[in-house]
Amino acid sequence: MSWAQSVTQCVQSGGTLASVEDLAESNFLAEHADLYTTKTSGFWIGIHRNVYGQLLWQDNSALDFVNWGEGQPSEGQLDYCVELSALSGYWSILPCSSQRGFICKKLKCNITISITLNLFTDPQKGEAHGHMNMWILLTLVLIILIGMVFIIYFLFKIKTQRETEREVRRSSTVLEYSHVLTERDDEYDSANKKEKYEHSIV
Repeated sequence: MSWAQSVTQCVQSGGTLASVEDLAESNFLAEHADLYTTKTSGFWIGIHRNVYGQLLWQDNSALDFVNWGEGQPSEGQLDYCVELSALSGYWSILPCSSQRGFICKKLKCNITISITLNLFTDPQKGEAHGHMNMWILLTLVLIILIGMVFIIYFLFKIKTQRETEREVRRSSTVLEYSHVLTERDDEYDSANKKEKYEHSIV
């Protein structure tokens, strides 16, 4: 990514491009940057030249420590930005549009520092990473949709089963009621016949 894109990424993640305050921090960054030499030759850090040619940290901290490579910085490169070499740990001036990884520094609540090495050194690699994220997102959406279809199917099945059970209960109730009515009619008929028989005997 370019220096400006790196600044934007760091700000969006809640930090700034790294400022290096002393030799211990510089060695720490160089040690970790060395692990990524196969992916990038350097990382943007938060030092840059302003329009007046002054070197400043992005987070406005004092520029008390420097770790320049040999012959750096060149006075004729006022609009350039600074990278930390992944191989040596020394700093050098590069055009701000150059493609590099970047190091973000985030302050946590207890004032400890969290360093993030970002490896989107090549826009095409970043784009490929974006495509991978898109496929993962689409897969998750598909899984969620399939899950919703199963839930709807089972809810429909349960509803249908309950309606069937209600219909069976309603039918059995009607049968029981008609059976009771038939028994009453039979009792009524037999009572009438018995009464007629008794009347005929008398």
